[in-house]
Amino acid sequence: MSQVTDEILEKLKFLSLMEAADLVSQIEETFGVDAKASTRGVIIVSERGDQTGGRKISEEKTTFDVVLESIAEDKRVAALKVIRSLTSLGLKEAKDFCSSLPKTVKEGISKEDAEIVKAELERAGGTVVTKLNFFKNLLFTFFN
Repeated sequence: MSQVTDEILEKLKFLSLMEAADLVSQIEETFGVDAKASTRGVIIVSERGDQTGGRKISEEKTTFDVVLESIAEDKRVAALKVIRSLTSLGLKEAKDFCSSLPKTVKEGISKEDAEIVKAELERAGGTVVTKLNFFKNLLFTFFN
């Protein structure tokens, strides 16, 4: 990524819910789009400059992050093995990873994949949280 996009992403991480809602409104106004999630999981986007008034319909892309909160002391070896298989980290990197929890193990994956990763880590003695990746979903809505 470029330095500009990195800076934008860093700033987005610290927005409150109200600020995020305001940002969505401003993006809709600035780029002439209307993003609404329906009950059927479809996002409807009207594109600026479309003279027919037609609508572009795209499937909602929902991504999740899997965060490892902690590991039971007696299960550290099993957890290391699972982390190495999920992240392809070396042994030293995996040990460092486990020493500085909570950490994101997988980022921007589907709900099904997030559930699989969560189950693997929990079987290995980890405490895991799955989080909806709000900002990636927001950006996808406006730029795809």
